[in-house]
Amino acid sequence: MFHCSCRTLIQVCKLFSAKPASVLWAGRHTGPLTGVCKHDVRFKSSGAGERTLQERQRAHMARGLPKQKPIAGVKEVIVVASGKGGVGKSTTAVNLALGLTANDQSKQVGILDADVYGPSVPKLMNLRGNPELTDNNLMRPLTNFGIPCMSMGFLVEDTAPIVWRGLMVMSAIEKLLRQVDWGLLDYLIVDMPPGTGDVQLSITQNIPIAGAVIVSTPQDIALLDARRGAEMFRKVNVPVLGLVQNMSVFQCPQCNHQTHIFGSDGARELARTLGVEVLGDIPLHLNIREKSDKGQPVVVSSPDSPEAEAYRRVASAVVRRLAEESR
Repeated sequence: MFHCSCRTLIQVCKLFSAKPASVLWAGRHTGPLTGVCKHDVRFKSSGAGERTLQERQRAHMARGLPKQKPIAGVKEVIVVASGKGGVGKSTTAVNLALGLTANDQSKQVGILDADVYGPSVPKLMNLRGNPELTDNNLMRPLTNFGIPCMSMGFLVEDTAPIVWRGLMVMSAIEKLLRQVDWGLLDYLIVDMPPGTGDVQLSITQNIPIAGAVIVSTPQDIALLDARRGAEMFRKVNVPVLGLVQNMSVFQCPQCNHQTHIFGSDGARELARTLGVEVLGDIPLHLNIREKSDKGQPVVVSSPDSPEAEAYRRVASAVVRRLAEESR
């Protein structure tokens, strides 16, 4: 507890009013203040001293961050993220991967499901079973439609809840990143969990990421969280390739009348605010939902449909943006 009276503190301020320093702490003092006591008062440094302190603090923080290490055999990592769940992020990630191979069959693409608590890739890609181990004790991804996939869903029962604390989740992410034999991939699509928490930070700090794709509906409440996601990637120096406006419009299958159920062009307005581009619009279509639930993504099950073409256009835009970022 401080024992200096207000009068004593005023005297201190008057005594040093000619100095450009400011009082940070007054020590214990019971007698009258007659001079400067080095044990009673400390001063805040200014100018070059403050800059030096800030530089030391930044250097200290940088030492605490892990060094990024590429995933063996993977050329470029693309993360697909959203600020909140329920906006079609996983469906977009799967069809983006398939769209990349459909546009250029010479490219090898894989999918990493990083959503530990709610893995969706096994259902969307119609995959089940446990990964085999190589001679080097690495997990072999499960493959369908020519796309190798790894997910926590392959390691637990379908209906088993994953009730883990943060450290266990981080350990699982580390294994999914480092203990999988991906072979040689041109692109690894990472289906990120929703939000901006530990998993996102762990992945962005541990591996080099070529770019992030943000998925959102045009709805205002979804766009708020999408903006947070985009700003998070910018803070960790991950290029934001652009936004995908999912469920942009519903077209009645009977009369072809179009209805903007979640609003119109909300993602385009957000993209202008962030200074990024919209990679494409994906319609709200019954075919996408039905094919996804059956584990037959629309890009491979209905390749001639307008919905599949929309995903392929997004894939083309992603490749173009990667080329622009690498210049």
